[in-house]
Parts: sequence; C-alpha cells; structure tokens
Amino acid sequence: MQVNTYESKSIPIQDVTGLTLADVVNKTCLVGLSYFNLQGELLKQNLITGSVTAVDAEMGITLQLQQKADGSAADFILPANLSCWFSAPKGEFHTSQDGVKVQDPDYLVTWDVHQTKDTTADGEQQWWEWVARTTPPQVGG
Repeated sequence: MQVNTYESKSIPIQDVTGLTLADVVNKTCLVGLSYFNLQGELLKQNLITGSVTAVDAEMGITLQLQQKADGSAADFILPANLSCWFSAPKGEFHTSQDGVKVQDPDYLVTWDVHQTKDTTADGEQQWWEWVARTTPPQVGG
C-alpha cells in the first residue's frame, strides 16, 4: 500500500494507493456527502461517521453509523469505490448530527450525489448518481 501526502490548508491529508475493500473492514470513517439537483445546485451537505461492518464489490460498503445520544444507530451503504478514501489526520471531528463526533477516524471519504430524475410518481424512488470526489478533502484552517 502506497501513501501520498497532500497539504490541505494546515493539516496533511494522505491518499492510500492500493487500498482494498478488505482493508477498510472494522475501520472508522468520516463521510462528507454533497447532494445536488439536476441543475447542479447544491441541495444540502451532510457529515456522518461510522465503522465499516461489511464490504461487497457489488452491494457496497456498509457503515454502522455512530450512535446518537439516545443510543440509536443505523446502517448506511456507500458505493464500493475506494478512490475517494483518504487517511484521516488525528483530531476530533463533529458531524451534521447533534452530539455525534468522532475522535481520530481512520479515513475521510467524500461523495457528490447528483439527482438524475426531475420528478417521480408518488411512492416511486428517486434516482441519484454517486460521484467519488477524488481530490483530498480540506480539513482545518
């Protein structure tokens, strides 16, 4: 596994060349998600954290999200693409959820999620395209 270091503001960020799905099992990650509409306008951004509990090349990477203050947790599935996974710097990171933070995660992961259909019938699922953000994320300042 090869590690490359990037300067991201004042904190170095490293990408991990040769990372495999098996390497991320039982690792913690901080995931940044940016959602865009059909016109490319930002709808919202979320920052979540969890531990990888399962990996499958077709089904994706399953995270068990960090528990909220009430003890509840959920699974979240990411695409099985590791091109947007970077070694995380040491530190405490706060998520978009009140009271949920992570200390020294193993990886930083960023995805852009684009809406692909304008309208859907009631009860029909919306369609989204996941695009890996392969530029190292910016941390600190």
